[in-house]
Amino acid sequence: MKPNFIQKVTNWGNFPVVEKEMKSEDSFKRIKDFILSHNEVIARGNGRCYGDASLGESIFSTKKLNKFISFDRLNGIIECESGVLLSDVLEIAVPQGLFLYVTPGTKFVSVGGAIASDVHGKNHHAEGCFSEYVIEFRLMTENGDIITCSREENTDKFWATIGGMGLTGIILTAKFKLKNIESAYIRQESIKAENLDEIFRLFDESESWTYTVAWIDCLQKGKNIGRSILMRGEHAFQHELPQKLKRTPLRLKKKIEPTIPFYFPGFVLNALTVRIFNWLYYKKQSQKEVKNFIDYETFFYPLDAIHEWNRIYGKNGFIQYQMVIPKERGKEGMKKILETIANSGNGSFLAVLKLFGKNNPEAYNSFPFEGYTLALDFKVNSSLKKLVEQLDHIVQEFGGRIYLTKDSMSKSSLTNYLKNIQNPKFVSLQHKRIINNNHS
Repeated sequence: MKPNFIQKVTNWGNFPVVEKEMKSEDSFKRIKDFILSHNEVIARGNGRCYGDASLGESIFSTKKLNKFISFDRLNGIIECESGVLLSDVLEIAVPQGLFLYVTPGTKFVSVGGAIASDVHGKNHHAEGCFSEYVIEFRLMTENGDIITCSREENTDKFWATIGGMGLTGIILTAKFKLKNIESAYIRQESIKAENLDEIFRLFDESESWTYTVAWIDCLQKGKNIGRSILMRGEHAFQHELPQKLKRTPLRLKKKIEPTIPFYFPGFVLNALTVRIFNWLYYKKQSQKEVKNFIDYETFFYPLDAIHEWNRIYGKNGFIQYQMVIPKERGKEGMKKILETIANSGNGSFLAVLKLFGKNNPEAYNSFPFEGYTLALDFKVNSSLKKLVEQLDHIVQEFGGRIYLTKDSMSKSSLTNYLKNIQNPKFVSLQHKRIINNNHS
């Protein structure tokens, strides 16, 4: 009798929660058997996406595909299985003077997930998406065949899989490039902006910086709408560092990393507490501009320092809503979005604004294009669906798009850039939702 692998599954937002079959294997033969014995399959990495993209009727978890294959230190090229986490890569790469070219806001995503979502970071305007540095990957297709995909081999599958949300097959291994660094520290400048006009001006002035990102207070109105703090940074050279950091420039001290032990009660996070948090966050930087050196974990992954931080939103969970608005209409679009959020009372204390550069036209399923992107966390409640519908309408009005990796509520009109992928074997709940919306 076959074991029952039905279990409750959810991603980082704890919404939605589904009961589905989930299996993990480290043998390519057994993975093939799993694919061939199921009508619908979707791959899942570490479950750190926010939406319903990696959820389906039958889920294959890549967590057991966690081995490194090769590490070419001289040329900065690493090859590993798809379930290896970016945190695992950094653990071996940083002490050798290497770093990820592109990283999202958490290091706990899998390499396969980074390719399937074609993740971006604080440097898209300067260095593009993760896919720019992928050399090749091996993909298991719907009939169990394993093919190598690159810019020269199986090119159609390569570009369809980049940003394809797992709908082309299961990524088994990947080879990608790393960048050279001299230290594990970032030379950072933090600048306070009083409103939307000022933060957009600061982004324009900071385009020569490799990394730029802004925290934004999404509950402000009137003359203070868009009140924010811009953070821009560069990898620090060894000679720039303070004397105490020069002794071990590529190694960080171990930190105490607390864990949220339980789900917060629903009443804890509300419009008032979010407003208070935003006020304190803005006021904690007393000066207009602060220059300092911080370690890469603090700069790129501030939330990773608190394990299980998603429990702050309570058992009902939360969604992350991320959109991009074309650059020429960015300020106008963001103003309307922020006004809509402030009027709804659904505040987000984790609101992040970034600037995207030009997109790679070959990576046709990738989310970014030249413009401004805003990512917001919203606690799930009875009024959230209405807000999402309002935001969807604004994004569509301004010619924008939403990020599929974080989507669990939006309508198909904003997510139809996966229409080129038609595969009856690899299907997610998100894919079904999009198809159903198209037919409704």
